Amino acid sequence: MIRGVTALCTIAALVAGCAVLGQQTPPKPDSHADAQTIRSLLNKQVADWNRGDISAFMGGYWLSQYTEFEGESGIYQGWYDVLKRYQKSYPNRTAMGQLTFSGLEIHVLCADSAYVIGKYRLDRDHDAPEGVFTLILKKLPEGWRIVNDHTTAFRTSK
Repeated sequence: MIRGVTALCTIAALVAGCAVLGQQTPPKPDSHADAQTIRSLLNKQVADWNRGDISAFMGGYWLSQYTEFEGESGIYQGWYDVLKRYQKSYPNRTAMGQLTFSGLEIHVLCADSAYVIGKYRLDRDHDAPEGVFTLILKKLPEGWRIVNDHTTAFRTSK
């Protein structure tokens, strides 16, 4: 419950930030172009993952101490802690499997803020875990980057 509240509060803060930006009207986003750029970023992450390159996959995240990941294993703060979490959870190609995203909905809120919801699936030899995610992105000098990732795995029945 608290994890979901964290993501919702972050989205609310982004919306509020888009609305005020120094008491001026925020720049109108080029929603279509921004959405395409974000989709390309996510496609690159999938390709990086499927090559087994977690470091390249992490290039989609903001290289900052403020980057956050929330999931069933806890809350990770800072790009390096998120990287360590991925490396621990997915120590080799077998554990990583083949990643696919589906049902992506990209919502550009203003010129520098967006969020994405979607589903993920990992096809591995022994299982196929899947779930949903919400990503919060900021447009930074280096481009669109994930600043918050809230991923929830579906429960599997045995």
